[in-house]
Amino acid sequence: MFAFGVFLKAVSADLHVGRGAVSFGFTIHNLGTAAISPFIGRLIDRFGVRRVALPASLLIGIVIISAKWIGSSVSQYYVFYLALGLIGPGAGVVAYGAIVARWFDRHRGLALGLTGFGTGIAAMIYPPVAQRLIAIYGWRSAYALLGTAILVIPFFVLWLFIKDDPAQMGLYPDGVAPSFPQKSVKRNLPGLTWSEIWPTRTFWLFVFAFFLAGASVHACVLHLAALLSDRGASAQAAANAVSIVGIAMLFGRTGSGYFLDRFFAPRVCLVIFGQSALGIAVLASGASGPVAILAGFLVGLAFGAEVEVIAYLVSRYFGLRSFGTAYGVCFSSFVLAGAVGTYVMGVGFDRTRSYTTPLILFFVLMLAAALLFTRLGPYRFAVGTVSETTSLPVVSEAAS
Repeated sequence: MFAFGVFLKAVSADLHVGRGAVSFGFTIHNLGTAAISPFIGRLIDRFGVRRVALPASLLIGIVIISAKWIGSSVSQYYVFYLALGLIGPGAGVVAYGAIVARWFDRHRGLALGLTGFGTGIAAMIYPPVAQRLIAIYGWRSAYALLGTAILVIPFFVLWLFIKDDPAQMGLYPDGVAPSFPQKSVKRNLPGLTWSEIWPTRTFWLFVFAFFLAGASVHACVLHLAALLSDRGASAQAAANAVSIVGIAMLFGRTGSGYFLDRFFAPRVCLVIFGQSALGIAVLASGASGPVAILAGFLVGLAFGAEVEVIAYLVSRYFGLRSFGTAYGVCFSSFVLAGAVGTYVMGVGFDRTRSYTTPLILFFVLMLAAALLFTRLGPYRFAVGTVSETTSLPVVSEAAS
């Protein structure tokens, strides 16, 4: 995903199609992800993360390596991205969010942010590495080489280290040990059922806010390399500049997590998405060079923070009982928006030969998303709502 903008021009030139057609591949990817994520969340709620994530991580690497055999037909390129979209969520943010939400309560925001630290590093490293690989081997082989690393490393990390729940190690959330010796801790996860979650006003506010923000950040980040190139930067310089988004994601993920633990989450969201709207406005003004890179940094802060924000808000407003399902649906809204936003950005450029008009649209949408978070009420499951059956303190919904 982070190197998509780097591949955009190479794929467009090789397959002899416009940027809108190439962007539609990512749209297909996100449509697949949006369709499958709620189902993945349901499986995680029922069977645990390991049983879902291990086979999925293996298949992801195999699919990316298969890019080596994509032919000259754009339809094969679309099939490739559809396969990634359908398989990826099994070892993606829904799985990791479910693990972190179970393992951490008092420091949940920071834990979610630090979990995404590796993603920020990837966003920094992949664009220039991908551009170099494309220049030497072509875009198909570049995909295959990146896929080999993706196949090997995450699978073995999951296999060797991941535990679904602290109860499996005789612990409570945040690593708290029980006051009496025992081999395991039996916990009932607090929270609403899915049938109680989906009719609420809060749930649909989440869906709409994440959709508007997701469309905006995906469109800007994934087209940033092409935008900078159009405004005078070389292909390698544009790829290097996109790495700034990776740095922004590091700050966005860890910083948002730190502040989510210390301040009311909707206020944190207002600040994060408000400054992202400012970054989009700067890009829409025609900025280039360092100013455009700074604007991309502001957008990248929100792009990095959004996945953690979704997980944190879902856990605090709906609890953990049906966390996987609720998070899967909200994340689907985010990636579905990414599918639409990325495609609209590409089509907007093809029709106007400029990114200005679609950027103005996404500025308005991001600003609206920021304001929607001001409509949220107090948490239903604040810090300390751990279990109905353990001796740890439980915060009532009224107290929350």
